Amino acid sequence: MFTGIITGVGRIAALHDLGSSLDHGKRLTIEAPPGYLDDVGLGDSIALNGACMTVTSLDLPQRHFTIDISAESLARTTGLAQIGYRINLEKALRAHDRLGGHIVSGHVDGVGRVTRFAQVGESWELRVIAPTELGKYLAYKGSITVNGVSLTVNSVQDDADGCEFSINLIPHTVQNTSLGQLTDGSSVNLEIDTVARYVERMLSAGHTTLKEPA
Repeated sequence: MFTGIITGVGRIAALHDLGSSLDHGKRLTIEAPPGYLDDVGLGDSIALNGACMTVTSLDLPQRHFTIDISAESLARTTGLAQIGYRINLEKALRAHDRLGGHIVSGHVDGVGRVTRFAQVGESWELRVIAPTELGKYLAYKGSITVNGVSLTVNSVQDDADGCEFSINLIPHTVQNTSLGQLTDGSSVNLEIDTVARYVERMLSAGHTTLKEPA
């Protein structure tokens, strides 16, 4: 479980194939910021650009850790197979941590495309078009996770290509996450709000009568 509050920005230092066919995944070596891995152990969960992954090895002197990612996960995410690419990092939530963003599972629901990323005043406007099937989960002032970052939706517009939503990014967010490297046309990982997921299920399931326990 995560909150969408980025705790560091890493870099993909190396990629290694886990097999010879397209059915095999890859092993990623991630370079973390200084001191970031001091409290990390083997088997810990770290979200990479919003995708929950498991630490499989640690090299503290080099500030490196590795994760194994399946072909299925690679096909359903973006930004996790390019050497040198900067990625957002978030360690798993602990029971006593502040919930500064919103509840995030680290499971990517779809890949969106940036339609506009431009400075407006002191802030930045980010517009993303999401797959049509995710549009029903997006709402004005609702939460959305973009590349692992918990953000607030400022507007929503459905059209033939999908659902375009806009977000305002303050300078702190641009400077302390990898979102600053986005450009028009960039692909981003999206995770919808968990609450919206449950509301949709309740509404689609219809009314049922609860039976008294035997």
